[in-house]
Amino acid sequence: MATRAKKRAVKKPQAAASIVWFEVPADDLDRAKKFYGSLFGWSFAKIPAAIDDYWHIDTGGKDATPDGGLMPRMHPQQSITNYVGVPSVTVAMKKVDKLGGTICTPKTAVPGMGYFAICQDTEGNTFALWEMNERAK
Repeated sequence: MATRAKKRAVKKPQAAASIVWFEVPADDLDRAKKFYGSLFGWSFAKIPAAIDDYWHIDTGGKDATPDGGLMPRMHPQQSITNYVGVPSVTVAMKKVDKLGGTICTPKTAVPGMGYFAICQDTEGNTFALWEMNERAK
């Protein structure tokens, strides 16, 4: 008598939640560019953004290596913010809230690029969620 093998439910692989962008706030942009350029060999190019005086940081790595932005510091406690890629900012925001984190800046569009939300974890650390979406308006 043959026995039937039980089929196991196949788990869908979850996309890696990798750092895809970072932002460095600075009190003196020229001093910060000199520091990071000399230390790591990063290069900087001013780009149009919602924040005046926003600079793209080219880390010089391969395509999978995250680049970042250099910007004027907005408040004294502002520190480096890492952006973590997620399939959906909306879904990830709900999970942050459910896990005891805080949504500091709700889902915000970066037209033609995607959406972000700024969050705080249960330890008071700030991070951002990033959803790539060229249709963002």
